Amino acid sequence: MLNIFSLANGRLFQEEIESLEELARFTPIWVDLESPTVEEKRWIKQHYEVSIPEDATEDDIEESARFYEEDNGDLHVRSDFLIADEEEPRSVRVAFILNQRDSDKKSRGVLFSIHDEDVPVFRLLRLRARRAPGLIEDAKDVLLKLFDVDAEYSADTLENIYDELEKASRLVLSENVTDALAGEVLGAIARQEDLNGRIRRNVMDTRRAVSFMMRSRMLNAEQFEEARQILRDIESLDNHTAFLFDKINFLMDATVGFININQNKIIKIFSVASVALLPPTLIASIYGMNLQFPELAALGKAAYPYVITLMAASAVVPMLYFRRRGWLK
Repeated sequence: MLNIFSLANGRLFQEEIESLEELARFTPIWVDLESPTVEEKRWIKQHYEVSIPEDATEDDIEESARFYEEDNGDLHVRSDFLIADEEEPRSVRVAFILNQRDSDKKSRGVLFSIHDEDVPVFRLLRLRARRAPGLIEDAKDVLLKLFDVDAEYSADTLENIYDELEKASRLVLSENVTDALAGEVLGAIARQEDLNGRIRRNVMDTRRAVSFMMRSRMLNAEQFEEARQILRDIESLDNHTAFLFDKINFLMDATVGFININQNKIIKIFSVASVALLPPTLIASIYGMNLQFPELAALGKAAYPYVITLMAASAVVPMLYFRRRGWLK
């Protein structure tokens, strides 16, 4: 899918392009390619003289090749954007190409973005730019605002993580924590830990991208100050992710502790039962020896009930004692 975005009365307007002729009719500041076809890449190369790299959205690209400027003035930025999906949170690699130097090219001042799937941050920026006139003035603003909205999106996701951890905390600290409940809580905590880690990696990547934009001297004074504010926001997000990691570790330890307590209760019951059965075992061992016992000879036929009763009493008395001491609870 190939979408172009033009400025009109200070607002960002979107057009979906289905042919090279349509592309030539507009003067956009942002060209967005979502899972572009070979034909759409050809249109971009023909009209703007911009070649889309084959490895533009690959995750295993070298770190040193993610932020660089070519000799022709094309600025390349490859950054990750978070998708905080409940079932499958993930990061999407987005490649940006921006040329601010070569005035002979139609691509000058146009931001090109290439990605494999729709990104929530892109939708949020499009919605905001349509409603707020003057929010975006040029392609550099688009790129900068994308990173700004990405930081906000990460902050909102962190708030959701905190809410989910609060629910888990109430369950863990309840009076009765069963093994089944503890297992569910552990699963929920693990999912939030994974999402928190992805957010931390995402904001780290955003920090690198914004820092590269500041070093490249492509920003004016107002944009430079906005970039510094984005970095300050990211710094606060870093601190919050560290706090959430501590909270996650605490809840993990508490949940595992309750599981251990439940297991210890079971082991305690088995231990008490084993101790209670020692006296009957001792009696059975003694009277099971191949010897003549005077007391049994005197009892005659009542010897068998006498031994059974003695064994039962030797088991009941310790159990009553253990119950009185509260060791069976």
